Amino acid sequence: MNIFRFFGDMTHLISILILLLKIYATKSCSGISRKTQELYALVFLARYLDLFTNFVSVYNHVMKMVFIASSLAIVWCMRRHPLVRRSYDKDLDTFRHYFLVGGSFVLALLWHEKFTFLEIFWAFSIYLEAVAILPQLVLLQRSGNVDNLTGQYVLFLGAYRGFYILNWIYRYATESHFGRWIAVISGVLQTALYADFFYYYFLSWKNNAKLQLPA
Repeated sequence: MNIFRFFGDMTHLISILILLLKIYATKSCSGISRKTQELYALVFLARYLDLFTNFVSVYNHVMKMVFIASSLAIVWCMRRHPLVRRSYDKDLDTFRHYFLVGGSFVLALLWHEKFTFLEIFWAFSIYLEAVAILPQLVLLQRSGNVDNLTGQYVLFLGAYRGFYILNWIYRYATESHFGRWIAVISGVLQTALYADFFYYYFLSWKNNAKLQLPA
């Protein structure tokens, strides 16, 4: 593992910790898309179907369990916690995310590296992760104002993908290959989706102003 992959994993983990902090400290999920969180839970469940059959390292195993457990905990809180669920922005979180699920599964059936159960669901998880942030970005755009913790959550989530791109570039420079092409193409697309958010986040930071996204 190179330093860019490690930083990618850590910024991903930090984004989840920030979201958990927001939910448990404020007892609120305002500004958070439950649909995006459900998509991420599906991503991790599909990607890590080999959790108990393919052991790579303790680090890899622990990170898999952390991502699955944390994503399910977030969804549970947003659906079941009596205080948290009251703050859910149902009227703003209307993105039809099932189209993302269906489209990602069709892509996985059409474009994959091996036609096996695990490989199809791995490809499905990669395609779905690339677009899972869309309901969240749409919700923030509709609400306009973005609170600090929500903004930091999305920022670190986007940084995670940025570090993974640097990881692929580094691997290509040092190992003459960058990994699996499905992951690379989907990762570049996913990072591009954050470009608009990064731009307005930078402007708010530069002007020391509250983050606002245009409707």
